[in-house]
Amino acid sequence: MFSKSKINDPAPGKDADAPRPAAPQAPATSSAPAPKGSDFKASAPKPKPPASVLSADLHVTGNMKTTGDIQVEGTVEGDIRAHLLTIGETATIKGEVIADDVVINGRIVGRVRGLKVRLTSTARVEGDIIHKTIAIESGAHFEGSVQRQDDPLNPGAKNPPSPKANPAS
Repeated sequence: MFSKSKINDPAPGKDADAPRPAAPQAPATSSAPAPKGSDFKASAPKPKPPASVLSADLHVTGNMKTTGDIQVEGTVEGDIRAHLLTIGETATIKGEVIADDVVINGRIVGRVRGLKVRLTSTARVEGDIIHKTIAIESGAHFEGSVQRQDDPLNPGAKNPPSPKANPAS
């Protein structure tokens, strides 16, 4: 489990039986030893950064794009693309929304594209929703069309023909 390296060997001329100070030990995460002479230390994966929050008093004009998470409480006039997008109850979005997960508590005027789209009871959506899965709570207000697609994040994607058409491949 542990490999002996020259770093921990006593210097020449010192007593080999002298006690050495204890080095702090990290739990082993893999059985493969680190390459000699390397400062590589195995570590836990970095924690996911918290969502970027646009507060209720913030008004943004322009498009936003991130691979992370965004929570909007203010007003955005422009398109938003994110991994997880949460629209707060006080938020208003005027533009297209594209995200893996979209949770709508506030108001959106524009198209919504998402793998998972959820309209809560306080949601107000005026526009089309293109989704893979959708949940609409009782009390949500929605004006527009709903369309299911296997890849709603790709605007040019169309649903492929059913594989039942030709069972012999």
